Amino acid sequence: MSDRPRLLPLLGVPRHGSRDAMTCLYRCGNACDHPVPNTSDNEYFGDVVNAEVSRRGVVRAGAVGALVLGFGGATGALAGAGAAGAGSGSAGHGSGVVPEATTFSAGGRGVGNGALTFKPIPPNTLDTFVVPNGYDHAVVIRWGDPVVPGAPAFNVRRQTAAAQAKQFGYNNDYVGVLPLDKGGKRALLVVNHEYTNEDLMFPGFTSQDALTVEQVKVAIAAHGMSVVEIERVAGTGQWRAVTSGRRPYNRRVDALSSPFELTGPVAGTAFVKTAADPKGRTVIGTLNNCAGGVTPWGTVLSGEENFNQYFVGGDAVPEAEKPRLARYGISTTDRYPSGSRKWDRAAARFDLAKHPNEANRHGWIVEIDPYDPESRPRKHTAMGRFKHEGANVIVAKSGHVVAYMGDDERFDYLYKFVSDKKFMKGSSWVARKHNLTLLESGTLYVAKLDQTSADEIDGSGRLPSDGAFNGRGRWIKLVSGNRSYVDGMTAAEVLTFTRFAGDKVGATKMDRPEDVEPSLHTGKVYVALTNNTNRGVGSNPAPDEANPRTANRHGQILELVEERGENTAEAFSWSLPIVCGDPADPSTYFSGYDKTKVSPISCPDNVAFDATGNLWISTDGNALGSNDGLFATATEGPERGHLKQFLTVPYGAETCGPFITGDNRSIFVAVQHPGEITGATVENPASTWPDGDYAKPGVVVTWRLDGGPVGS
Repeated sequence: MSDRPRLLPLLGVPRHGSRDAMTCLYRCGNACDHPVPNTSDNEYFGDVVNAEVSRRGVVRAGAVGALVLGFGGATGALAGAGAAGAGSGSAGHGSGVVPEATTFSAGGRGVGNGALTFKPIPPNTLDTFVVPNGYDHAVVIRWGDPVVPGAPAFNVRRQTAAAQAKQFGYNNDYVGVLPLDKGGKRALLVVNHEYTNEDLMFPGFTSQDALTVEQVKVAIAAHGMSVVEIERVAGTGQWRAVTSGRRPYNRRVDALSSPFELTGPVAGTAFVKTAADPKGRTVIGTLNNCAGGVTPWGTVLSGEENFNQYFVGGDAVPEAEKPRLARYGISTTDRYPSGSRKWDRAAARFDLAKHPNEANRHGWIVEIDPYDPESRPRKHTAMGRFKHEGANVIVAKSGHVVAYMGDDERFDYLYKFVSDKKFMKGSSWVARKHNLTLLESGTLYVAKLDQTSADEIDGSGRLPSDGAFNGRGRWIKLVSGNRSYVDGMTAAEVLTFTRFAGDKVGATKMDRPEDVEPSLHTGKVYVALTNNTNRGVGSNPAPDEANPRTANRHGQILELVEERGENTAEAFSWSLPIVCGDPADPSTYFSGYDKTKVSPISCPDNVAFDATGNLWISTDGNALGSNDGLFATATEGPERGHLKQFLTVPYGAETCGPFITGDNRSIFVAVQHPGEITGATVENPASTWPDGDYAKPGVVVTWRLDGGPVGS
């Protein structure tokens, strides 16, 4: 008898692709309604075959160096060549020294996965947060809750920018948790605030034009990041926000007034200079921050994604500059494109007619030091500019830091960055000061994937005769320091207009590469390819072995194995362990596991690892008719491919994060845009999660009632 959960019918809600039209409008500026930005004629994946690679020649992951995980290590965070993030004392306010960290161990080198024994929950469309039997959950913090001491109580009808700059922002996405003490009782929760939805924020909303300037400033202030001190509840896996005392680390970073420092080769160049910043080194705000990662030295990385939608006036820039804007999805024909937020009413820098370089100052990887509230966050230009989903770091065998990144756009590319300097072990001030510079210089690569069975890919998702979607690939060097490897482009041009560099070298066009994360157990790298309904449609690129379905609605997971198990290598093998969808659909694949026992999954977005190396996958825009959720599977052994649904988020919401603590006792997820359904308002909500009145994004923690490790 099958134990695969039954698909429940979708309520009668208008959808736009696999998301509601309201989400498409606010989150990415209706990107799918616009022409595909990548119009390059570089080779399609389906045209590239490496004839020298046999189908049996795929390299399996070798042993990597000992990987020691700290409190946050289960997500690819505090790990690497040594026990990073462990301090030798307590940090005072503004000290910039990591406090003494918990010594929880999440294991280390090895290929086994812990058993996932929870009973999978069925797909559903309930307006609640659903977890398996034997588990509980609680809201840690929600939109409008105080962050900075002295913040006023939230009042949805009396919002001000000054208040929002002290309160938890809107539409939380990435979640990171960093330790504050050795005993694992206190920690810092670091969260991105990706975008706002004014329909669901302001009572009586009618249009962007009708907003007051103060309300526009509220929306700008609701973007950015929050750092919040949290505490464990009575030795359980539950956590809650600390609401009293000094809370010296608590901090809001917003898009309205927070300064960011540019680092790397582009800083100070003509591409990022503006009238307000003639030196080209200080940017105000961060936009559309999506996923991220925790570094081995105890900072948080954040990816600026759909920044294009915030700018107006692209029609007035010089003709020679318009292709650069268009390649990044910025309209060059209308002053106010459809769905424009019209932020220029509150801040002139969003008007490209007045400040043509302002768009070049966004689309970077941001690094914030949560242990030093006085520090200025940085935007690292050495890591390239595109629609970053996020960045996740591993310390390679060589000691260099390697960061993996995806450009979340149809037919765009997969990247990695390798630092010039090597990671310095230890928790001394000298080591941390050195490690804080690691992302300021290095080599940026883009991926080109070859395939083994090109002639057998017909768009149906049928497996090739060798029984796997797999092949070889190579990392193409784009720039190293101030040296460009792309003909006709300087290093600064490559890094500022990275998409053009990828076009020129013939990188592989992928189905929306979103979160990319290396496993600290095996060194293998996992990529969430969310979907691409344009694949093989009309004149768009045809299906290929890594993107094997026409009009791909459900997405897939890509696994990369670096040559010799060395993350700095310039060659790799790849495979698709999971091709998503309803397991009853013959176009799906789950590593050969019995599909009658597998949960349906659609539109993978973020990935994470637990303490034993299991892969956890969150979804965004479930096209199967169920609420989004969080899933888990083993990546090694006989249970590889046995995907099980662990939780679902409320109606209309997306599952973001996730973050599993290194002791495997707590899972944090961000519930983004609950009730984001066309026609919903504050007064007439489609969801009343979490407080029973109107929808509020928030962060939730889940734990086992018996105190045991989650998942097992």
